[in-house]
Amino acid sequence: MSQATVTQLFIHPIKGLTPQACDSREGSALRHRAVLLPGHGIKGDRAMALMFVDTEGIDSLETLPWKPKKYFAVQNDWPGLARLKCTYDPENAELRVSIGQSSSPLLVAATNTSQGRAAISAFFTSYLAGLKPTEKARHPQYSPVQLVGTSTGETRYSDRQSGHISIISQATVDEISRCVGAELDIRRFRPNIVVDGVAPWSEFDWVGKELYLGESRIVVSARIGRCVNIEVNPETGDRDLPLCRLLTEQFGHLQTGVVAEVISGGNIQIGDRLEIA
Repeated sequence: MSQATVTQLFIHPIKGLTPQACDSREGSALRHRAVLLPGHGIKGDRAMALMFVDTEGIDSLETLPWKPKKYFAVQNDWPGLARLKCTYDPENAELRVSIGQSSSPLLVAATNTSQGRAAISAFFTSYLAGLKPTEKARHPQYSPVQLVGTSTGETRYSDRQSGHISIISQATVDEISRCVGAELDIRRFRPNIVVDGVAPWSEFDWVGKELYLGESRIVVSARIGRCVNIEVNPETGDRDLPLCRLLTEQFGHLQTGVVAEVISGGNIQIGDRLEIA
């Protein structure tokens, strides 16, 4: 394979909400990095979620084990969630929610206190009441939601029960953009890791192979089949491009990017190489 280099890193602190670039400040330097955990994925990715309270079998809100997507409020069922800009500060366990470029937050609340978690749950319950779900939403009926998961990143509510990370090449997104006649925001595809330096669609060739990724070792397990979530503009929350139809027409499939399991963990940062083991 050609030399692939990590160019962007994302986590989604709360499942279904805004992708967040991985960055942290050490002294005066800004470091773009994440931590990969064996059998888990990226620490802090989808560590919390908004669960519908009519879900049965809730024993502990903070340490709730993995459950399928249908139990949670997520963007591909409720595209209007994308309109919210949600940023999470793990050091202070603080969630900030705003709309667009507004400097005035709609919500600032702690995820590690009962009062803060109640405020977050109430905010999203109210916000969802004003949205219209997609036609094929898994949970289209109105129900309050409640924040679940730990604020420190140990829980995990990814789409697959087995821990994984998602990888996509910038060249693939560029090729799709060229064919559909619109420059696509890579956040539509909600990746963890974006790589450059390889040909479009070449990530499909990695399925079944072990790779070195920074300090870590991973095995690529499958291509990612896409849903209507890629049609949602990550800035406005509008479904503004029929990408599912266009992908099928132009490329004959609905797959972009791959998922991988972490065999041995470690740090990953911008500039790291992805190489066959």
